[in-house]
Amino acid sequence: MKSGFVSLIGRPNAGKSTLLNRLVGTKLAIVSDKPQTTRTRILGVQNYPEGQVVYLDTPGIHRPLHRMNVRMVDAAVDTIGQVDILGLVVDVSQPPGKGDQFVLDLLERATVPVFLLLNKVDLVKKPMLLPLIEGYAQMDRFTEIIPLSARTGENVDRLEKTILKWLPEGEPLYPADYLTDQPERVLAAEMVREQLLRFTRAEIPFSSAVVVERFDEPTGRAGLLRIHCVIIVDRESHKPIVVGRGGEMIKQIGTAARQELEAFFGTRVFLDLHVRVKAEWREDDRILQDIGVRVPAPRPES
Repeated sequence: MKSGFVSLIGRPNAGKSTLLNRLVGTKLAIVSDKPQTTRTRILGVQNYPEGQVVYLDTPGIHRPLHRMNVRMVDAAVDTIGQVDILGLVVDVSQPPGKGDQFVLDLLERATVPVFLLLNKVDLVKKPMLLPLIEGYAQMDRFTEIIPLSARTGENVDRLEKTILKWLPEGEPLYPADYLTDQPERVLAAEMVREQLLRFTRAEIPFSSAVVVERFDEPTGRAGLLRIHCVIIVDRESHKPIVVGRGGEMIKQIGTAARQELEAFFGTRVFLDLHVRVKAEWREDDRILQDIGVRVPAPRPES
């Protein structure tokens, strides 16, 4: 049997979350075309006849401007020395830039196999891939180079077989029915945030968050899962956008989110949404903790 950890790292919007969802066979990470959608390290477990793989989706590595972003980048970089295989996910539909070189430089510290995962091949013409693969191969940094499409599933089976080939032998790290380490409250909040990003588009940037204030399990055979959420924005001008004329926008967000929640939790859901303005919330440790962004433990006094 094989078992071990595989971290998916890379720039924002490279498709890491879509790939995680594809690999574990269910939606654990929300997906959006907005940058910095993933804010926490998300663990997902998949069992194969040959062994167990623990996949880690990580926030996109970028230049941090707030306390939240610093912790997001730290969550990604910290996995470099904690896993058995690193998967660098690169969006081949976008030209490489300084940010890509920064990530490549980070990988110099890696002591485990590094796979280059050239994602979104469904968006480019095949002849364009050959010089790209050759260029990366000349760097002599990668154990494997695998072109794939997380969206369509193209070549993902080859990735899985290659991962199992390189993983060390070992017993399963988690029970067979274990899926993720994400708390239900965090998963619910993220599903609401996904719909917030979907319906508000460019009007509401990534300076918004969703906090679950109450999460009441169903009671009885016909009981409802009751979830009460607060959507946090950092400007007064954003609140009427989220609410919409006559409450139409927040109703759309709530309806779509409730459908996602019911499909995931397998039960009927009552979802209550409110909007709150809090300037500089991305510097607030309590809110960061509530949305699952890791808050470092205090250092011991010298």
